[in-house]
Parts: sequence; C-alpha cells; structure tokens
Amino acid sequence: MNLQREINNKLAIHLPILNVMRTTLFIFLFSTMLFNRCDDVIETEKKITDAIRFVKQQNAPDGRVAIFSISHQLDGRKIELSGETDSKKAHEQFLDILKDLNREIVDKIRILPDTAVGNEHYAIARNSVINIRSKPKHSAELGTQGLLGMPLKVLDKKGDFYRVQTPDKYISWVDKGGITRMEKSEFDEWQSSPKVIFTQVFGYVYKDPSKNEIISDVTLGGLLQLNGYSDDFYKVEYPDGRQGFLSKNDGVEFQKWLQTTSASAENIEQIAKTMDGFPYLWGGTSSKGIDCSGFTKMVYLMNGFIIPRDASQQVTAGKVIDENLDFSDLQKGDLLFFGKKATETKKQRVTHVGIWLGNEKMEFIHASGNVHISSMDENQSNYDSYNKNRYLGSRRYLNVEDKLIVPLKSTINIKP
Repeated sequence: MNLQREINNKLAIHLPILNVMRTTLFIFLFSTMLFNRCDDVIETEKKITDAIRFVKQQNAPDGRVAIFSISHQLDGRKIELSGETDSKKAHEQFLDILKDLNREIVDKIRILPDTAVGNEHYAIARNSVINIRSKPKHSAELGTQGLLGMPLKVLDKKGDFYRVQTPDKYISWVDKGGITRMEKSEFDEWQSSPKVIFTQVFGYVYKDPSKNEIISDVTLGGLLQLNGYSDDFYKVEYPDGRQGFLSKNDGVEFQKWLQTTSASAENIEQIAKTMDGFPYLWGGTSSKGIDCSGFTKMVYLMNGFIIPRDASQQVTAGKVIDENLDFSDLQKGDLLFFGKKATETKKQRVTHVGIWLGNEKMEFIHASGNVHISSMDENQSNYDSYNKNRYLGSRRYLNVEDKLIVPLKSTINIKP
C-alpha cells in the first residue's frame, strides 16, 4: 500500500508537467506545420506574381497595344485564374510556367475575342470620325479616333461599347453606333473592294449629284467603297450599306492614290501645312480636332504609312538622330520629341512631338492649342523657348525600315 501511495503521489506531481510537455510539443509541431504552410503559400504567391509579370513583359509590355491582365487566387492546392488576354501564345506560356508548381489549375482566363462578340471579330468605322475611349462609357477619356472606313479588330463587348484594335494596334472602346461589325468573309470582301479616299480637309457625301441632301460629313483620310461613276461624282457606299455621291474634286481612287503617293520630305511638309490651324483635341486624329501625336500620325498616314499612336510610342520607332541636341543633323520630315529629361532617379518622359520643316528659320510644325508653326531660332518672331528648353531629341522615319513604320500598301488588299 505504501508503494502504491508513493507511486500515486509521484504521478500527481509529474502528470501535470507531462501534460504541459505534451501540449507544448503539440503546439510546437502545429506551429511548425502552420509556418511551413504559410511559407509555402507565400512562396507560391510570389512565383505566380512573378510569372504574371514575366509573361506580361514578354507579350504585353505596353497595355495600349496588347492585353494581359490576369488575377489569381489560391484555394488549398488549387490555383484559380481569371482575367483576359488577346494572346493565345501568352496564355499558353503562362500556364506552362505554372505547371512547375504542381497544383491544380482552374483556368478561367478569357482569350479575346471570345463568345462576347460572337463571330463578328471585325468592324469598319461607319462615321466620319469615331471616338475611341479608354473605358466603355461616353464620359471616359478620349484615347484616340478612327476615320470613316478604318478597319478594326473587335475584341470584347460591354454594354453598348466594343473593345477594338486599330491598324496602329491601339486598343480601346468605341460606341456601337460608330462601327459596322462583320464576320471575316464580309470583312475580307470590304477590304479587297475598290475604294475612294477623301483628300480634302472637310466635306460631304450627298444623296444625289444635286447636293440637295447630305448623307454625312467626311474628313481628311476617310475611305468609302467605290461603286461607279456619275459625271463629276464617285458613286460610293458606306460599310453599313448607305449609298451616296462624292465629288471627284474631293477624293481620289484609293488604288491610284497608293500607287502614286510618295513619302518625301516635301510631301510631308505639304500635308502638314494643310492641317495648319486644326484645333487641338486630346486624343484627336482628325480635322475636327487633333493632338500632337495624332497630328504626326495623320501626316504620315496621308503619306502612306501607319505609325505608332502616342508620342511616347513614336519615339521608339525610326532612327535616332541629333544626339547632340543642336538641330544640326535634322532633315525635313524628322520628328522632334519634347518632355521631361531623365534624372538619376527617373527616366525621360516624352509628352510632345512635332515635325521639323528644315528651313533657315529652324521651324517645326506641331499641335499645341492648334496646329501651328514654331521656331527654335530665338531671333524669329515665332520662337518657342518653352519647347526648346524641353527638347529631348529626334527620330527619322523617312527611308528607314522599321516594323513600327508600316507601309499602308502592305496592310490593305485592293482589287486591280
């Protein structure tokens, strides 16, 4: 009995200690597992985020011209993916990278265009000018404009707006009223049909040669299908089927225009000066209103080239010249870029662009307030000290091969 009592007394003393040790060991093991799991989640999150960043940099570094907007969520051993991209290649590359994580992938990424737009993956601008906005609503910032007859890729739909991509690759949203959507066969037929290009600053298409009734206005660079002739008029058709008459004095058969248009320094100057006085409009690319890069873009378009949309994109094309920033290497037609110069902590920021006119007055033409001519010579009455002080350098586009300077001839099929 005494031995049993002694054993019980010792158990009474040490049992709580043993229980505490067991609890402590359990907490330690549980915490270790929890911390390991947290570390695993953090590491997985980092790998996914790094993969998104890498694939975006490889395939869509400029969100204005390519889409790779991906989100993810971890759910146990699952990785749930959502978002959208316009690149099958980017999508496949991303999924291939994630295979190394050895987790179940739930892929809900939209590859645009998808069922939201049906089979009508193409469109043609049906108004003289269409406003293409940063978001699918009328109050959103104007990103760019399209001209009558401009071909578009249709990528997505939200409400009454379609997400489209212009020939210069710019991606944004347009109201459904500005475009005629088409399936590929219809689009190819439109693209290959004979056309007329409007070569005046502003004008009209009429219901008949009497000019008593207007079908619509039309601006510089607008395109209409050519259906025949009537005395001094072209018989033309809109992408939505409307028909009318355009004075032969206001346009040229597009095929002939393409064949005879020469992108020379003189033609660059001539076209640029026809736009003198155009009002400034942020996002504008037409005679109804134009911004600085919209102006340079239109000048080169009317000389047979598609160039990048924004000044910060245009500065990446062509050949670098005038590295000394003294204007000595410039030739007529070169693009001048302006903005904030680089510092030790910040890269340069391009915010403005103009066209060098190559004369003894050191003049350039640009859109600021309106399209007008300024000078880099302080002795001239139109001296522009503001832009001279923020001059960053120039690029040459004429006679330079660059994938960002696309001949219009190579993008449009014209029937002989």
